[in-house]
Parts: sequence; structure tokens; C-alpha cells
Amino acid sequence: MKPSAIARSDRLIVALDLPGVEQAQAMIARLGDSVTFYKIGYQLGYAGGLSLVRPLSAAGKKVFVDLKLHDIGNTVAGGVESLKALGATFLTVHAYPQTMKAAVEARGDDGALKILAVTVLTSYDDSDLAAAGYRMGVPDLVEARARQARALGVDGIVCSPEEAGALRKIVGGQMSLVTPGIRPVGAATGDQKRIMTPARAIAAGADYLVVGRPVIEAEDPKAAAQAIQAEIAQALG
Repeated sequence: MKPSAIARSDRLIVALDLPGVEQAQAMIARLGDSVTFYKIGYQLGYAGGLSLVRPLSAAGKKVFVDLKLHDIGNTVAGGVESLKALGATFLTVHAYPQTMKAAVEARGDDGALKILAVTVLTSYDDSDLAAAGYRMGVPDLVEARARQARALGVDGIVCSPEEAGALRKIVGGQMSLVTPGIRPVGAATGDQKRIMTPARAIAAGADYLVVGRPVIEAEDPKAAAQAIQAEIAQALG
């Protein structure tokens, strides 16, 4: 999706990194109309959270299912088809060519589900890649996988905000850049190593910002979400 076509309220994706469906439902209720886009990852997904995809979609919300699929082609395709049927908006896969190809083919061409490729996790740095046997550093591996994703027809890239500017030059304006590792000024960094504030991430070229703990662990989650939305709006001008 072209950046100009993205609703401003959709640019903030709140990660429901919570241990169960009841906690997630309570958080969604607290956030109300301040959030239109939610992410369901491993913790909530494996605790029954995928059951929230259909009702959230029916209520007009968008849902990013962050399961980072990676398996043989048939298995990936089956997962993509199931999650599309639930009404998911975004789905992540690891940025390996066979995995991306299978996901894109299973996605179809109706635009209902967007496939996002995860290049290098934002908790990784060069030393982590070296320990895993990679000869490339983070920037080179991210760029190589982004080029493969573009060639295969993937809809967007999940990347750290510090990589957004370089990747925008590679993927152009047709692919979305979705950035975790977003921390408002004064927020704890946690286990993220490649982070940025919302305004700087937007200025760097990010389309969507994924924010978890700074919102869901805030004393007033709705106010925290609204503050980030305001910072995004200001950055967009």
C-alpha cells in the first residue's frame, strides 16, 4: 500500500503481548477508539488469541498476525490460507525465498491479506548473526532479503526503524515498512537493540509502528496510545 493511502490512525499497531484472551479483551476495551490496529504474536496466539482475529476484523479493526511462518512450502501455504480465512490483515513470514514464494502464492491477489517478510529480528546485532553462522552483518543481510522479497511480490518488510531509510530506496513506494523497536522518549528499551522514537521512525520512512510495552504496561494505556498517535500525526505534518 502506498504510504499516502494509509489512514493515520492505522499507522500505530499495538502489540497485544499478553498471556491470555481475557487480558487482551480487557486491554482492547481500555484502548477503545484510540487504536485501530492490533498485533497478535506468539504469547497471545498460542494462548487462544487467534480466536480474536475474526471478531476484531468484524468490528472494523485490523489485525497483524505475527507468527513468522517458516517451513516447507505446502505447510506455509496452508497456514496462510487459514489465517486469511480468519480475516487477518498482515501476516509475517521469515524472509527465506522458498517461504516467501509459498506465502505470496497462497495469499492470492485480492488484497485482503498482506504478507510481511521479517528480515533480521530487531533484537539481533552483528555478533548474534555471527554466532548463528552468518557471514553478513545486519545491514547487508537485511538489504539482501529485502531485494528478494521485492522480487517475489511480498507486500512489506518488517525492519528496525534505523533500516527504514535504506530499505525505502530498495523497495520503493509500493511495499510497506513495518517497524517494531519503537520506544517513546523516556520508555525503557527492554530487549530491543535497534530502537527509535515514533517521530524519528516516521521521518526515516516507516509506514507502520509496532508498539507493545510502552502502551500495554502504561498506567493509562489509552493516553499512551493517544500520545503516540499525536506524535505520528505531527511527524507526518
